[in-house]
Amino acid sequence: IELAKKIGLHCERGIVVNDTLQTFDPKIYAVGECVQHRGQTYGLVAPLFEQAKVCANHLAKHGIGRYQGSVTSTKLKVTGVDLFSAGDFIGDDSTEEIVMKDAARGVYKKVVLQDNKIKGAVMYGDTVDGAWYFQLLRDGTDVSDFRDSLMFGQAHLGDSGHGGKNAASAMSNEMEVCGCNGVCKGEIVKAITTKGLFTLEEVRAHTKASASCGSCTGLVEQLLASTVGDYSATPKQKPLCGCTDYTHDQVREAITKNKLTTITAVRQFLDWRNSDGCASCRPALNFYVLAAWPREAMDDPQSRFINERAHANIQRDGTYSVVPRMWGGVTTPNELRAIADAADKYDAKMVKVTGGQRIDLFGIKKEDLPGIWADLNAAGMVSGHAYGKALRTVKTCVGSEWCRFGTQDSTGLGVKIEKMTWGSWTPHKFKIAVSGCPRNCAEATIKDFGVVCVDSGYELHVGGNGGIHV
Repeated sequence: IELAKKIGLHCERGIVVNDTLQTFDPKIYAVGECVQHRGQTYGLVAPLFEQAKVCANHLAKHGIGRYQGSVTSTKLKVTGVDLFSAGDFIGDDSTEEIVMKDAARGVYKKVVLQDNKIKGAVMYGDTVDGAWYFQLLRDGTDVSDFRDSLMFGQAHLGDSGHGGKNAASAMSNEMEVCGCNGVCKGEIVKAITTKGLFTLEEVRAHTKASASCGSCTGLVEQLLASTVGDYSATPKQKPLCGCTDYTHDQVREAITKNKLTTITAVRQFLDWRNSDGCASCRPALNFYVLAAWPREAMDDPQSRFINERAHANIQRDGTYSVVPRMWGGVTTPNELRAIADAADKYDAKMVKVTGGQRIDLFGIKKEDLPGIWADLNAAGMVSGHAYGKALRTVKTCVGSEWCRFGTQDSTGLGVKIEKMTWGSWTPHKFKIAVSGCPRNCAEATIKDFGVVCVDSGYELHVGGNGGIHV
């Protein structure tokens, strides 16, 4: 909006556009969250697609389509919370409401009607029929004939799995399946039939349905089941990437059994379809050969992600954050001076203490990364690997050296563990903590590996961060 204002376009809450998505300068078009159409702004993806279609037709001179505004629906994408809303679910004196509550199940449904047509709906706890209500709303369907059973939903449409495949077949082609990406049933079915799609991953790749929040995954699977028939025959093993049909486990087995020590050797031995690999398989293969043959294999820096190549975390504005390692969370005045000097010299926009007992320097330009690391290295500091699939931190409390409750030297143990494991590359980021007593101030029980010191020795905790499967 600021850019539009600078060039003199009329703006209110957004960039004001007409029905063909033209601004007050007819040579300039605008779509998306930044525009205001008929006094309305939209923050969802589906209206953007509708706007873009009208705009594209107008620019390509394929007739003059008109954007009439969007009726929107949204589904809260929070694990364990099912909430759906569409249209005007508040209502007024000209509308009537039908409400269903089931406190025992934690279900609430409300539909707002005007002249026996749905004007809005909100559901909590059971959102299975959200797409159906939304379609009735968009089509302006008169619900008089089934008003008495309206709140019980389209009962034969299941919420997941394949039990509702007949109902999925009965859906209209215009019914929206994926609200995140504005994908309707007809688009999905057409892609399945014309492109020979047979798996959920293939449907996601070709249509984007179920590729964002995943809340429509069950319905997409139903469409697969009803369209291709024996969906249960879908291959159960997912290949490493599109360059091969081999799975991760099969690739690792081949590397180990045949002593494949380079990425090129792996691709040649397994007849990779793309001889250069892709952005998905190159980092995986690099890790697998290094893990299997740490002495013989050579690291390929170009097969690492940008964060690992730059030894810093890229941020949303394109700058980087730099995190030097502090062994066990312990530092010195000289190290702090070096960090402060680096923050001043390279104009760090923020200096933040992290949850892993380190200091993070934000807003560092990419061209300054070699210089800032040279300065920090000169002060004896190395990378904290805050960007890598590696050991990140070993968090400690002060332990028996200072704390009256401490049973062991948790700080010293943490420093030893970190120096012993630093530089280890792992399949996932890995965090460790050491607490000096059962009060667990270092939160060792919620790390990937934790040590809790007790009078008689140590308690070892594994998988407390994200579970044993990462």
